[in-house]
Amino acid sequence: MEQQDIKKDTPLGTPPPISGDAAPLDPDRMFAELERKISDSGHQMDLGRIRAAYDMARVAHSGQKRRDGSPYVTHCVAAADITADMGLDEDSIIAALLHDVIEDTNLTHDDISRQFGTPVADIVEGVTKLSRMQYTSKEDEQMENLRKMLMAMAKDIRVILIKIADRLHNMRTMAYQTAEKQRSKSLETMEIYAPIAHRLGMQRAKWELEDLSLQYLDPDGYKEITDALEAKMDELKVFMTNVKDRIQARLDAEGVDATIFSRIKHVYSIYRKMYAQKLDISGIFDLCAFRVIVDTIPDCYNVLGIIHDMFKPVPGRFKDYISTPKPNMYQSVHTTVIGSEGIPFEVQIRTWDMHHTAEYGIAAHWKYKMGDGANMAVRSGDEDKFAWIRKLLENQQESDAQDFFHNMKIDLFADEVFVFSPKGDVINLPAGATPIDFAYSIHSDVGNNMVGAKVNGRIVTYDYVLQNGDIVEIRTSKSAPGPSRDWLNIAKSGSARTKIKQWYKKERREENVIRGREMLAEELRHNGLTLDDVLEESIVAPILKRLSFGCVDDLYAAIGYGGITATRAANRLRDEARNLKPDKRNVIDKISEAAERRENQAKKSGKAIHGILVAGLSNCLVKFSRCCTPVPGDDIIGFITRGQGVSIHRRDCTNCQKLLSQPGNEGRWVDVSWADAITDSYVTTVVIAGKDRSGLVMDIATVLNSINAKVRSLSARDTGAGVALTTVTLEVKNSTELKYVMSRLSSIPGVSSVSRNGK
Repeated sequence: MEQQDIKKDTPLGTPPPISGDAAPLDPDRMFAELERKISDSGHQMDLGRIRAAYDMARVAHSGQKRRDGSPYVTHCVAAADITADMGLDEDSIIAALLHDVIEDTNLTHDDISRQFGTPVADIVEGVTKLSRMQYTSKEDEQMENLRKMLMAMAKDIRVILIKIADRLHNMRTMAYQTAEKQRSKSLETMEIYAPIAHRLGMQRAKWELEDLSLQYLDPDGYKEITDALEAKMDELKVFMTNVKDRIQARLDAEGVDATIFSRIKHVYSIYRKMYAQKLDISGIFDLCAFRVIVDTIPDCYNVLGIIHDMFKPVPGRFKDYISTPKPNMYQSVHTTVIGSEGIPFEVQIRTWDMHHTAEYGIAAHWKYKMGDGANMAVRSGDEDKFAWIRKLLENQQESDAQDFFHNMKIDLFADEVFVFSPKGDVINLPAGATPIDFAYSIHSDVGNNMVGAKVNGRIVTYDYVLQNGDIVEIRTSKSAPGPSRDWLNIAKSGSARTKIKQWYKKERREENVIRGREMLAEELRHNGLTLDDVLEESIVAPILKRLSFGCVDDLYAAIGYGGITATRAANRLRDEARNLKPDKRNVIDKISEAAERRENQAKKSGKAIHGILVAGLSNCLVKFSRCCTPVPGDDIIGFITRGQGVSIHRRDCTNCQKLLSQPGNEGRWVDVSWADAITDSYVTTVVIAGKDRSGLVMDIATVLNSINAKVRSLSARDTGAGVALTTVTLEVKNSTELKYVMSRLSSIPGVSSVSRNGK
């Protein structure tokens, strides 16, 4: 067996050296290698046009350096090299060479369009971030950048393919970045780019992005696995050679023309299995996988029968993705078997066309069609392949930044479950989906008129977690009252949540207006303001225009049905007031004072204690209330206790509200704020409500492990109503980290809600 057979799949492009002593790269030499690769590929491309793009990028980026000291244009050539390995067309390679010029140089869309055409310029603009715009929050910026990219993807899929090439090279050279940037970029890659690559079927890019990200997110875990694999390599080579030779000999004897590859599972796949099953690497036996590639689909099933005759199949580990392809177009037959050595291993069986699609994903759709006039735009007949992009764009129109990212991670990146309609149609939904998600995936009217559901012929509750192979039937009625607000907590898919919100937006406008007005007034009241302070025409009009609302009632209604949060609306009103003309300075001062009063008063008290500044007091005892366990980023208030110092509560804490309403406590409240620089961790508690099922606590522990959460304690109890409550006490740095933990927990199958103590 050749050495390359037992390693990971050959990476896209040529990975650069990452040694700190490596000499700066030579861009001209790199481009010459790219030209040679294109010539050897056999694709008919205009090398003169590609050379012109390189010259434009080299001049535009002149004087700019990368962290390793190499000219910046080396990154552009590397991205183009990866793009060429994907098998993309001439315009794609040119766009990859120019992908950063709009963002980082003085060149414009028109400059690129004049020399290389509008399609190339549109791709480059689609890859470019909205870095020159101002945003009120990091989440808003991320959502706008991702929304822009999705819109560009919907027009031309090459945008995301080049973006993945760009990110892949950046991850390969991440060793030169600061530790903070290594972790933030790796987390972004793991949460967004690797899953998008998976959704596009680009397994080679996905695996490498995951392994590179893991290297920085958990370097100790990564090293443990790679060291263990290195120690086992000689043993694995012998095992894989023997198995491969046995399979090849049997297939030759049966007259089956097949090519067999063997490989070690990639590091992140092993890592996930170790943490999911609480094993060390010595407890993972199926480290090896074999791939049998044949010419026809009947040959796939013929080989499957031969493999099962040679080795003992493991029950429940057979998957037929040929008859039921994955949404990312992936097709193969998978089976796990056990050899005479007692070691399990996976065998994947596919045709050559399926293999190309599995390796390159959506790019394979064009990889072998060069010269036929194929282009990468979304063409007629391809709409189904890109329906998920359209759904994401539809969902973001009804969501604020936080909801959008939460829904996107579930819809796009979560594991999937495949269920059937009574007519036999296959419906794929995110893992943990319920009959509500199924109903809305059929049609909005089916969901809005749903009055019950049956699964496999039995009536089930709305929060029933669908399993692979379930046959789902939805009962509807024209007299149905419509969706309940509780459904927003039960539905797992972003599209279902969006459609529920749309129903409330349309059918419950008056209720939403009242509810939204109250929510905004409450949010403003926390800042010492009233609605009258911010409802002047000069303040409200620009906000309504920016959010596409016709009047203030539309804003109230959006807050009421969940289209925008009250906090976001209040912040936008405050920021708009700050930008008014001098004749409105009194309004600006009033709002600014209300928003910053507690912080300024607290700073006068001097030194922070446990990250808390207490207004008017110094060197006092500070303790965090156990009823609501506040963390940095929460809106907080202090209560002077008898003999135990100042107790810190969240302002939305139920106990705090009771204390505020009790007579005689007026003088015991004190303004407190978080210090500017906080390095401590804070203990807080979340409660997870979910359907009582076997393995729920294990799934929760696995998720917490996978994100390296610092867990203090974990306990679970059965409420007796088919619902289990799991209480987790953990340490976090701030509310942003806590929201991330809660969002990951909420994606666990069967979990209906994740809430904090005190609410």
